[in-house]
Amino acid sequence: MTVIERLRTSLQDVVGPGGVIAEPSELRTYECDGLTGYRVTPALVVLPTSGKEVAAVVAACHQAKVPFVARGAGTGLSGGALPVAEGIVVSLQRMRSIIGVDPVNRTATVEPGVTNLAISRAASPHDLYYAPDPSSQQVCTIGGNVAENSGGAHCLKYGFTTHHVLAMEVVLPDGDVVTLGGPSPEVAGPDLRGVVVGSEGTLGIVTSIVVRLLRKPESVRTLLADFPSIEQAGDTVTDIIGAGIVPAAMEIMDHLAIVASEAAVGAGYTLETPAALVVELDGPADECAGLFEAVQKICEANGTTKIRVAADDAERARIWTGRKAAFAAVGRISPDYFVQDGVVPRTRLSEALRRIGAMGDEAGLRVANVFHAGDGNLHPLVLYDEKQGEHERAEKLSKEIAELCVELGGSLSGEHGIGTDKACSMPVMFGEDDLATMDRVRRAFDPLGVCNPGKVLPTPRLCGERPGPYRPHPLEAAGVIERL
Repeated sequence: MTVIERLRTSLQDVVGPGGVIAEPSELRTYECDGLTGYRVTPALVVLPTSGKEVAAVVAACHQAKVPFVARGAGTGLSGGALPVAEGIVVSLQRMRSIIGVDPVNRTATVEPGVTNLAISRAASPHDLYYAPDPSSQQVCTIGGNVAENSGGAHCLKYGFTTHHVLAMEVVLPDGDVVTLGGPSPEVAGPDLRGVVVGSEGTLGIVTSIVVRLLRKPESVRTLLADFPSIEQAGDTVTDIIGAGIVPAAMEIMDHLAIVASEAAVGAGYTLETPAALVVELDGPADECAGLFEAVQKICEANGTTKIRVAADDAERARIWTGRKAAFAAVGRISPDYFVQDGVVPRTRLSEALRRIGAMGDEAGLRVANVFHAGDGNLHPLVLYDEKQGEHERAEKLSKEIAELCVELGGSLSGEHGIGTDKACSMPVMFGEDDLATMDRVRRAFDPLGVCNPGKVLPTPRLCGERPGPYRPHPLEAAGVIERL
């Protein structure tokens, strides 16, 4: 009996036979996350229903020295939930309970499989909501948000997941269970909560989370402004921030993204415009009204061709539907695409967009842009056709765009994480000492290296062999050898 066969029997004792997936056809469902260009079929998938079961599963994997990867809804875009061959996927989709909402202390306690949007829905009767709002918030789970330190459109004013998570129950890579954080944002000692948030599942598996809730704002004002160029839209963002105004959100979409989104949801964006800027302000009604008027004047000074002001909540929701549909909608104009994620200083937005456009032209590929303009978090979508042999060219362009962000004084990632996709670019941003320190932290949590291995930090295997679509060996292409 192989190690995996013995482990399968052990795991069935923990979660029951129905909680272990071993059929090859069913395992393929879990072979990638939202970054579909990289695929690995796991040996098994386990579906625990409680933190106690997760701890038992992890302990069994640790004892057998079999690698495991935690997975939520699989909406990640960096290959962070990519399985390990002959490893285990621990799916948290069955852990969907909202354990409780505390309106007095403005917190909610939830399991990792709860969707992001479900938290706000549960808090809504108390006039509260959960601020981080990734575009995939209807389907992405809070466990995945914690792993990637997700942000969303409103992170400009309200911050990322790490600013809204107070405490977590975490199963460490050896199966031990610990609680990190506490009832207040500041606790004595090292901030281990902050270490785990954004660690991309490499330090353990989060099994319950206490999140901070906010009071709903008194007033929300939203506009959609068209511009003759994406550079003018970017300059408008810089001018708004320069005027001392901090909107709740500022988002830019270019022509390609608008065309795709309109084909999918018909939110009423102008199809002919080269760029659209969404600006939303919230807060006290009087303050919001004055700042909103100032924003409109800044848009006009930068050459806006049309301003659409949301008349009510329904129109505001339509505008946001158009923006949040953009990633998935791009599939209507391209059979394949990479979603990149990098950050540049706001003052260099226009330069970054010009250079990305030139890089796309040089590569002979289209690039659609939709991004969180307020904090310089770019999301260029590199469009390509796998059947036309464009994958490697698109992958190369996507990597060059991420590294361009570092060159311009920014970061490889704002919220999608490093995962598998950008691990080999980490030395562009960090020195050897930095990477060695990160590795020491990781090994302190996981000495055996079984918890989501091969992610975030560059390794010879990852950067030398590169996972992803099969690439024939030159001898195979020449007919000298055959692939079995």
